[in-house]
Amino acid sequence: MTSQAAHDYNSLIERKPALLEESRAFLEQRLNEVRFVFGGRMLSPYLRPHFVTRSEWQQITRTCETVWSAIEKVGRIAPANKLMLEQIGLTEGERELVAVDPGYEEVSVTSRLDSFLTGETYQFVELNAECPAGIAYQDVAAEIFCELPLMREFTRQHSVTPMYCRQNMLEALLTIYQRVRGRGETPQIAIVDYKGLPTQREFELFKEFFEGRGYSTTIADPRDLELREGKLHHGDFKIDLVYRRALTTELLEKINECQAFIEAYKTGAAVFVNSFRTKYVHKKMLFAVLTDERHQHYFSEAEQEAIRKSVPWTRRVEEAKTTHNGQEVDLLEFVRTRREILVLKPNDDYGGHGIFIGWESDESAWEAAIKQALAGDYLAQERVTTSREVFPFVDESGVHMIEQLLDLDPLLFFGKVSGAFTRLSSSSLANVTSGAGMVPTMIAE
Repeated sequence: MTSQAAHDYNSLIERKPALLEESRAFLEQRLNEVRFVFGGRMLSPYLRPHFVTRSEWQQITRTCETVWSAIEKVGRIAPANKLMLEQIGLTEGERELVAVDPGYEEVSVTSRLDSFLTGETYQFVELNAECPAGIAYQDVAAEIFCELPLMREFTRQHSVTPMYCRQNMLEALLTIYQRVRGRGETPQIAIVDYKGLPTQREFELFKEFFEGRGYSTTIADPRDLELREGKLHHGDFKIDLVYRRALTTELLEKINECQAFIEAYKTGAAVFVNSFRTKYVHKKMLFAVLTDERHQHYFSEAEQEAIRKSVPWTRRVEEAKTTHNGQEVDLLEFVRTRREILVLKPNDDYGGHGIFIGWESDESAWEAAIKQALAGDYLAQERVTTSREVFPFVDESGVHMIEQLLDLDPLLFFGKVSGAFTRLSSSSLANVTSGAGMVPTMIAE
C-alpha cells in the first residue's frame, strides 16, 4: 500500500534530480554530525519519512489505547490469577522482582506496540513494555528529515506534522518520581544498561536532552553501581531516578554482578522507571492471554473488539487442546499442518532472535522448529497482514528506490500514544537489531 503522500514524494524525486542529490548530501552530513548510528551502522539511510494520514493516525491511536486498557487489566489481574500467571510464564527470579512494590501502580509507564497498518487491517505483533528503544532516535531523525530539501519542497503542497517524544519521556520520569518521592529537590537521573550495546548512542542523545533541561544525568552500567548510606551511586554521582534500559532477563543473567542495582530497587534507594512489574505484560505470551476465550469477561466490549481485530491468535507451543476461530483443535497438530499462517517465537527475547517463520520454512525445517519450541518456552502466533512501500534508500553508490516492509511502532506514555517511528526492512523481520533501518513517522495531509 502506497499512500498518496508517499506517491507524491516519490514523484518529486523523479522530477527533481538536483533536489535529490542535495538531500542526499544533507542527510549524510547530518547523520554523521549527530552520529546517528546503531551498532556502528547508519540507522536511517532513507530520504523520506513514513507518512500516515490524519484518519490513519486517529485509528492507530484509538486502537492502541483501547488495547492498552485491556493490557493494564492483565497487569492488575495477573498477580492473583493462577491461569494468567502460568500462561505468562514468569521465572523464579522474575517472580521475586515483581513482588517488590515500586511505589506506583502503573504496570508500564513507557511502552511500544509494534504493528502493521494496511488499507484493510491494523494489527500488532508484540508489545515492548520494559524499556522500549527508539524514542530519542525518532526525535533526532524527525528533526533532520524536516530539514531535507526534498521535504521543504514537499511541504509546499502538503501539511506535515512530525511527532517528538523525548519530552514525554522526561515528563513520564518526573511524574513517577514526584508521585513516589513528592515534590522536592531536582532528581539526578541515571540511564542504566550494560556497556557496549548498540543503543549506546541513544543513551547519549537522552543524556544531552535531559541535561539541556536542567537534569544532571549519567549513563551507567548496572555492574558499576554502589549502594552507600542507603543511596545508589555511580562513582560520585548520586542517583535519585533510574531510567531503566537494562532488560530483566539480562540483569538476572548477571545478578551477582548487579547486586547494588537490584538492592536499590528492593529498598527504594532510587525510583525506577519502568519497574520490574512490566514482566507481567512484557512477555510475548501476553497476546495468548488477550486472545484466550477464558479471559474475555475481564475486558469491555470495545476492548474485546479491538483485540479481535488487532491482536493475532497466540498460544504456547505444547501438547494441548485449544481453540482457533471458535473451533477446538489439537494444538500441536494445528501447528504442524498450518505453517503457512504461523510463526514460532521465544516467549521472552528480542532482536528477532529465535523466530521461525512458517511460510518461509519447508516441512523438515518446520518440524525441527517445533521440536526446539517444545524444548523451550515458545509460542505460536498467527500471521498478520504486512505492509510495503517504496522508499529512496541511500548507500555509497547512490540513491535506490527499493520496496521495504513497514513495521509501525507507536510510543505510549501512561497508555496514551504520543508519537511513532517506522522500521523498514527488506526481509520479513523488521527488527533494528537484525539489520533493519528506521525513519520517523509523520502525519501528512
